[in-house]
Amino acid sequence: MLDKIRILLVDDDEDDFIITRDIIDDIPGRNYVLEWTGSFNEALEIIARRHHDIYLVDYRLGARDGLELIKEAIRQQSKAPFILLTGQSDRETDEKAMRAGALDYLVKGTLNPNELERSIRYSIEHAKSLAVIQRLNAELEQRVKERTQELGAAIRKLEQTNRSLYEADQEVRKALQKEKELHELKSRFVTIASHEFRTPLSTVLSSASLIGKYKTAEDDDKRMKHVGRIKSAVSNLTGILNDFLSISRIEEGKIYNVPTAFDLETFAAEVAEEAQGVLKLGQRIVYTHQGNGSATVLDKQLLKNVLFNLLSNASKYSADHKEIRFATAIQDDAIRVTVQDEGIGIPEADKAHLFTPFFRAQNVTNIQGTGLGLNIVKKYVTIMGGALDYQSEVGKGTTFTVTLPQA
Repeated sequence: MLDKIRILLVDDDEDDFIITRDIIDDIPGRNYVLEWTGSFNEALEIIARRHHDIYLVDYRLGARDGLELIKEAIRQQSKAPFILLTGQSDRETDEKAMRAGALDYLVKGTLNPNELERSIRYSIEHAKSLAVIQRLNAELEQRVKERTQELGAAIRKLEQTNRSLYEADQEVRKALQKEKELHELKSRFVTIASHEFRTPLSTVLSSASLIGKYKTAEDDDKRMKHVGRIKSAVSNLTGILNDFLSISRIEEGKIYNVPTAFDLETFAAEVAEEAQGVLKLGQRIVYTHQGNGSATVLDKQLLKNVLFNLLSNASKYSADHKEIRFATAIQDDAIRVTVQDEGIGIPEADKAHLFTPFFRAQNVTNIQGTGLGLNIVKKYVTIMGGALDYQSEVGKGTTFTVTLPQA
């Protein structure tokens, strides 16, 4: 026998409760228990008891709205998933629901048993995945705490045993500091990973749910729009995973500099062409090359990663219809690459931390990113024996310059 799934419906219209109850009764092969409240405050009290597996929340709750309820419940540490019920389907409502913390939203007028069952199932599974991430984070926190306590005890024992062990004491303190730094790095990783993964996962979930509504040929455009959103979200996830993988391989010393001979101008033009796929509306890359000849000997894969990352950043932090100037030059025994944008620039206070892993400037909070891109670029340039410099002014743009030795 299937386990009971306890559902709380928060809706101030009893007719909607009856309709929802009838829809749930028509779901085959499932064992649902539906309870109902029409009061905003009573709903918060019930949610606080944590007796339900999922919550269906109406957008309109008298003088209040469902988004307020969801935000407040999550602030009070509610773990079960929320699905927002609304009277109309539009992207703005979708985005508001996701920002508030809902895992899905459904349109009441078109609701059917199959759609409701799928949304409940997907939301519960998604909530379980987030719970696993939080549990792993808690376990890591406990391990770091225990390790810190062990190191603290060792320090106290050394101090009590013999002051002549000062040098050993200093080594332990260094280890403790390193542990603290690793703990802070881990905390930033979990915070950023949870946020950056949740956004595209929510997009995939909502679009996958909405696609099921469009069943006629006239709905092809709507279906393709959501297919495009899913592809974009998956591409974003792939980029995030590649950044994390690159950092891991660099830290493990598995990235090597393997120079080969090639034509720099042709190669750079190909990278610029490939980067066209990430540009915003109306943006364009203007590429130029200077110097006598363009033959060079460098690690092509590392150089491609550096160039593509810088061009992607230039596009990401620039507005639509802006120009990105990309130039290469061979001078004496050095190769010089510049990428100049007309973007938002880097605040003066943030420049000292620009290449720190997971660091993001204060003026990019509305732009997605992990804070790993420039850290990876700098490490790749260092592996190739080069140098990375930049100039930036807020509101006017940024220029990155890579100087590499000619092998």
